[in-house]
Amino acid sequence: MEAPLLSATPVRSADRTLVQAGRGPHFRYTPLFLFRDMDTHPPSSPTPAASPGPESGLEAEAGGPAAPGPHPRRRAGSRRLPVAWRALTHALTPKGLRSSELSLALLSLPVGVAVGLVVAGLHALVLALHSLAFKVPFGEHISSALFIPSALTLVAPVVGGALLAGLGLLFRRARDTVDPIEANALYGGRMSLRDSLRLTLSIVVSHGAGGSVGMEAAFTQTGAGMASNFGRRLNLRRNDLRTLVGCGAAAAISAAFSAPLAGAFYAYELVIGTYTLATLAPVCVAAVVANQVAQMALNRPALFILAEPPVIRGGDFVTFLLVGLAAGALAILTMQAVTYAERVFRQLPLPRAVHPILGGLLLGPMALALPGVLGGGQGALQYGFDHGYGLGLALAMLLAKIVASALCLGAGFRGGLFSASLLLGSLFGSMVADIGTMLPFHLVAQRSAVMLVGMGSLAAAVVGAPVTMVLLVLELTGDLRASAGVLMGVIASTVLVRETFGYSFATWRFHQRGVQIRGGHDIGWVKDMTVGRLMRGDPKTVPAGITLGALRGHYPPGSAKTVFVLDAAGAFAGRVDMNAVHDPQHELPADQAVAELARDREHFLLPDQSVRMALQRFADWDADSLPVVEGVSSRRIVGYLTEAYALRRYSQELERRRGDELGVRDLFGGV
Repeated sequence: MEAPLLSATPVRSADRTLVQAGRGPHFRYTPLFLFRDMDTHPPSSPTPAASPGPESGLEAEAGGPAAPGPHPRRRAGSRRLPVAWRALTHALTPKGLRSSELSLALLSLPVGVAVGLVVAGLHALVLALHSLAFKVPFGEHISSALFIPSALTLVAPVVGGALLAGLGLLFRRARDTVDPIEANALYGGRMSLRDSLRLTLSIVVSHGAGGSVGMEAAFTQTGAGMASNFGRRLNLRRNDLRTLVGCGAAAAISAAFSAPLAGAFYAYELVIGTYTLATLAPVCVAAVVANQVAQMALNRPALFILAEPPVIRGGDFVTFLLVGLAAGALAILTMQAVTYAERVFRQLPLPRAVHPILGGLLLGPMALALPGVLGGGQGALQYGFDHGYGLGLALAMLLAKIVASALCLGAGFRGGLFSASLLLGSLFGSMVADIGTMLPFHLVAQRSAVMLVGMGSLAAAVVGAPVTMVLLVLELTGDLRASAGVLMGVIASTVLVRETFGYSFATWRFHQRGVQIRGGHDIGWVKDMTVGRLMRGDPKTVPAGITLGALRGHYPPGSAKTVFVLDAAGAFAGRVDMNAVHDPQHELPADQAVAELARDREHFLLPDQSVRMALQRFADWDADSLPVVEGVSSRRIVGYLTEAYALRRYSQELERRRGDELGVRDLFGGV
């Protein structure tokens, strides 16, 4: 009697053996839900037809009734939870933490919570310092305070400068603090939490004393430092640690401005250096969580609030383009002003520790005339949107804020230009709007619209994060058309600065220190990939006094391509091409000394040179193999490196790094 057909393909004897063997603890199978749209079960998975028992598929082959097994779709749904649970538990294991994208998203949760709490705490601390130093109500910004005693306006910056001088003497032997951009570009995300906290303390003192600097540098430094310390304790891979540092910076900006999207793209544009799908989940999770935690811990108001949405006409985009170009030029002037102030303070015949006190003495009278120059400028920014300054006062505030910011940073006050650039841009936009009202035709857009464009354009040029500024305006206003206008100005200012100046404020500071980086892109691995790590330690060497006959006997044809010659002191004295030694058409005398054929005595590599420098040496000297010597003076050979191997290792590392950045394990499909 012929066996009835089953709902799945009948199991052959060989398949049945595999199914039965699959009951063991080491059986690995493909989840059934991946095959739910197929007519058959995967060969290696236990199927209803292959389930042994009193009414199994074995009776079906013999003519018995088939076992009424569960529906394949129901089995697939029942196994989804175990598969997801296994993926989750694997991501939480020590091995999974270093190899799973899910693990980074999970690790970004505590990072977001911790950074959100820290940002809220630092913000409350600075508000308390302002209330103590300037007698303003707690929560009120000093740049828009209605009344500050004149004596406190003059004294508080000086006291703050004295405290900074004391901190400078206390930490005079400390190393330079590595910021998140530099850490991700050169050191694989490795940052010192102690150094970060020390810098944060200096920024808190600077801002609390009324210094014309922003707190964002303290937020990002602390957030990224905490994330780096957390990732290093978990022994994360280099690229995962860089991503976690970006999570810390994103969480800090998100919590500081109540703008998760802006915080995330701040990390992508500045700290990580690129946006990839692999970094999407962890960075965005950290930004959203930090924003929510900061709002619950300290109900911070938005950076600014518009009384009514701006009205934008189609022709206004031409105005926005011109505003963006002018804002780009103003951004270059602002960055150059900081450099000029630093140069002036360095040339003063005074100890460096006294510079912050002098900066406080100069800031006080300026703040007495224009209190809006104190602090980061958030209160002055809101006042400008609510009431406006008028053309004359806006111009005075603009120039005073540039001078005050440059003065504070040049004197040794610590902080950044993020908040200052937002205020400067809004003041510039307000001036443009006031000038437009004087024209016979209304060619300039509404005041608030031009202020938004000026704010985003100048800040994008200074900070170096154009998409961040567009998203910041979008999140704070909720107006897509206004964001499109800001995008037009941001494009103009960014292109102008990149083409003429070439730096944002952060990268310009690196350039002034001699650190040649243009962002958070990982270039440090090239420096870590040194000649000493790539070289072979078995160089073929011969003494200079040996004859060619002895050399041929010691190295027959095909055994060596290049031989390195050593002088009487054992130092490198040149290299010999063995193809020329064994050339039958130009046979050299057997009694000729090897030293006569040695050439390129000055062509060698050092162990600490990078692979890029080594490849440049190969190209310049037209060599396919070079010795690696211990030092320039001793010239003792410790190994050798071939151009072919250096090129292969360099290309392999480039492919691996690019795959890690994109989150693709096999970038070229395993080919």
